[in-house]
Amino acid sequence: MITHRPKIGLALGSGSARGWAHIGIIRTLEQAGIVPDIVCGTSIGALVGAAYADGQLDRLEQWVRGLKWQSVLGLLDLTIDGGLVHGDKLLDFFRTHFTDKDIEALPKTFGAVATELVTGREIWLREGSVTDAVRASIALPGLLKPAQLDGRLMVDGGLVNPVPVSLCRAMGADIVIAVDLNWDLMGRHNERAQGWRSLPAPGALESLVGKLPLGLGRLKSGPATSAAMPSIFDVLSISLHIMQVRITRSRLAGEPADLLIRPRLSNFALMDYHRAAAAITEGERAAEQAIPELRELVPVD
Repeated sequence: MITHRPKIGLALGSGSARGWAHIGIIRTLEQAGIVPDIVCGTSIGALVGAAYADGQLDRLEQWVRGLKWQSVLGLLDLTIDGGLVHGDKLLDFFRTHFTDKDIEALPKTFGAVATELVTGREIWLREGSVTDAVRASIALPGLLKPAQLDGRLMVDGGLVNPVPVSLCRAMGADIVIAVDLNWDLMGRHNERAQGWRSLPAPGALESLVGKLPLGLGRLKSGPATSAAMPSIFDVLSISLHIMQVRITRSRLAGEPADLLIRPRLSNFALMDYHRAAAAITEGERAAEQAIPELRELVPVD
């Protein structure tokens, strides 16, 4: 029996550009008087969660709402060593525009999930540099070069724990509100089975990869002979979606949240970071739907 005020944990899931929906969800929860004590994130959830835990969500929202495709591409330093993107430009940007701190010094309790590349172990990042922890958690395999942290190579935490309910519980949360960004992705692909068309983001991603010196930009569907075949970027994107959906379902079945918020984001592709306004709005809508149930679970001050 819980006799103290229950600690509220917020588990922000992975989902690449769909993660801007986390901003709308957090805003709506706070407007309803539901303020998390513990914030845990995986991948893009770690990035948004870290900004929120440090009281910098306003600055992050202002930045992401102003993102254009040109500014997204400007942050990507191309490489073929471990991934398409090195990540130094992105890291330098955050260190310049957002104050880096030690995780233990944040106003809110925060943790992030990464995956150790060599062993496949799930790594909980609860101390050290916030920026380094986020960089490790968002290192999407094949796209962003693995991060080196304490002598180990780290990649995206979504490989092992896409919605970090377990980390929230371990850090002391009595009630966990979780956000699953990927639950409706496969329905979109089923609808597209007849006659493939390019997804919104891979078109721009093809443009990005076309700049590589090895001619990788030519690795896409031909105009006539493969009209019914998805492009290489569709295949990579959909494969990541399958992995995320399957792992999320398995982890949430064994480690259920007290309440699960599921925004509808199937029309967002992997690299749609320039569509922040639409993602934030959908996050607000999904959170508003959950408020009545939340009021039964969470005491409001």
